[in-house]
Amino acid sequence: MSSCPEEWLEVDLSEVAYVIRGVTYKKEKSTGVPQVGFLPVLRATNITGSSLTYDGLVYVPAENVSDEQLLRPGDVVVASSSGSKEIVGKSGAFAGGSFVGSFGAFCAGIRPSAALSPGFFGYYFQTPAYRKSVSELSAGSNINNLKSGDLSAQPFPLPPAAEQTRIVAKLEELLSDLDAGVAELKAAQKKLAQYRQSLLKAAVEGALTAEWRQQHTPAESGAQLLTRILTERRARWEARQLAKFKVQGKVPPHGWQKKYPESVQPDTTGLPALPQGWVWASLDALISDGPQNGLYLTGDRYGSGTPILRIDDYQIGWHRERAALNRVDADRPTCETYALAAGDLVINRVNSMTHLGKSLLIGAQLDGVLFESNMMRSSLSAALSGAFVAHYLGSDVGRARLIRDAKWAVNQASINQQDVRRTAVPLPPAAEQFEIAKVLDGQLQAAADQRSAIDHALQQSTAQRQNILRAAFAGQLVPQDPND
Repeated sequence: MSSCPEEWLEVDLSEVAYVIRGVTYKKEKSTGVPQVGFLPVLRATNITGSSLTYDGLVYVPAENVSDEQLLRPGDVVVASSSGSKEIVGKSGAFAGGSFVGSFGAFCAGIRPSAALSPGFFGYYFQTPAYRKSVSELSAGSNINNLKSGDLSAQPFPLPPAAEQTRIVAKLEELLSDLDAGVAELKAAQKKLAQYRQSLLKAAVEGALTAEWRQQHTPAESGAQLLTRILTERRARWEARQLAKFKVQGKVPPHGWQKKYPESVQPDTTGLPALPQGWVWASLDALISDGPQNGLYLTGDRYGSGTPILRIDDYQIGWHRERAALNRVDADRPTCETYALAAGDLVINRVNSMTHLGKSLLIGAQLDGVLFESNMMRSSLSAALSGAFVAHYLGSDVGRARLIRDAKWAVNQASINQQDVRRTAVPLPPAAEQFEIAKVLDGQLQAAADQRSAIDHALQQSTAQRQNILRAAFAGQLVPQDPND
């Protein structure tokens, strides 16, 4: 605070405000719906970093809440305990209104002196200096905690009252313009996500190539392509069986071909009608090898060796660079068993429901990389466009079909190999598959470039907000008045 103007004071937060503990209650006596005799309490999820939201409230018996714990306009609620260090210290100012309630035990309330500008006080908890300070203080072994004493000891820059008012007026002017721009960027971000899914839907339902189909007569329909793929599938199985008999020195028994496992039939219930020349197929019918679950290794095997793809290393249509992947100590047979090859399709089989079923088509840059046990790998028929299948599974309709029979266990959901096998996939003629993939690749790349530009602009907006707040609390945003 040495850079503050001479007219300012640096004080402890406890000299201008006091900390109020959160409401404690027994979980079995709380409820998620309003009831007579109950009051709502806020939790860390209701704190945005600048304000408070009132969704997903918990209601507790009114006798658990003291008068002091009832929120008053100007109070600031701070997340004081969480498993995530990023959440601890996050604050939201209470502006008043119709809400009558308090905050839970993993939060703290800070009530400013009536002599302070409520706006100035609230903005203080958004400053980079405050966030940095509480981040350093909150480190815990398993749960990150911010103690009341640490909050009380936070250095607080105290300008004259009149200057506080001028600072708040200037902040509201600058930040309202900045926030309006951020809102526009986020709206554009949302529209891009909607556009991406609309584009994928049009592609996998045939609308994207409707005009192209009128100008191109396929040499082979989707149904004929499926027949060819299934014929090749059976031929591969028979070749493998004959090779086994040869290694074992056995003569193939009579009727051995009847043991061939036919491909799973797709369930097309509720699926849209396809264009002429297209057909629904199960993913099982299109897989030449797999599905195969990935590699499990203990934590001490990580750190060096062969790069490995983990579920946080990719999203639909994106993955980390090879050089940024973690590495594992794995012997040659393990690497040969679990090495990915260009053209393979990996699907996330265990995750939260938000990410379950995300898929990635492996490109040349990930060739030879291993894959972890919470995903499965399949090799697709060479007669297909793997990019088309990946685009379908990355669409809302494809992913929904893939995870519709997901199983729940504790905080995770999962799909198994049978779920993957029976997933229905639209199958156009091969030439149309490649045309769809080409058009999609171009348009999705253009959308991705726009998304990157928006992300960069949002990062700049965040930095600009921090710069404005930093200047405000260093006395550099508005001029000082010697008469204050």
